[in-house]
Amino acid sequence: MAARSPQNAAEKRRVILDAAVRVFARQGFNGCRVSDIADEAGVAYGLVYHYFRSKDEVLDTLFLERWNVLLEAIRETDRQDISPREKLYAIASFIVDSYRHDPDLMKVIIVEVTRAANSFGQTHLAKIREAYELIANIVEKAQDDGAFKDTITPQFAAMAFYGAIEQVLTGWIFELLPHSDAEYEQAKEFVVETICAGLDRAAPAV
Repeated sequence: MAARSPQNAAEKRRVILDAAVRVFARQGFNGCRVSDIADEAGVAYGLVYHYFRSKDEVLDTLFLERWNVLLEAIRETDRQDISPREKLYAIASFIVDSYRHDPDLMKVIIVEVTRAANSFGQTHLAKIREAYELIANIVEKAQDDGAFKDTITPQFAAMAFYGAIEQVLTGWIFELLPHSDAEYEQAKEFVVETICAGLDRAAPAV
């Protein structure tokens, strides 16, 4: 029998991860079994265990893959020569567009990890905080440059900024808010305006 090629192995692993997203989003992490993931992927039960030691490792992998992409997107945005408000808008856009293009994955990340009061939320708390710290750095530099006032701590501003976005995503996930292309674009503007209106340094009176 021919050995499994690295490319085929990577493709099969991806099929399993994509199937897990659909199952976790549909049934919830606690409401499904490894056999459900295998059935969704159309593979043998044992093949899931060939690539992942447990259902927990599947969820860990999904979260870390996507969260690391977000962290790099924030870093790349901060490296750009644009205003602090434009940086925050770019970050909000990235997160909202991530939901727009892959709502099941974002649902899994938010419901099962970042907002979950369970072992996953605790395990990845340091990684989750990295996003807050990167956003706080943007705010702090803007305060140092005089673009933002310094009466609000960068850490609180970052938490409020990301929290506002996550709350909007949660509203879409649970069908509490309307979601169309127009609403997606409006949400980006509203989040940035809400946060930056409290951060912008008022122009001096003339």
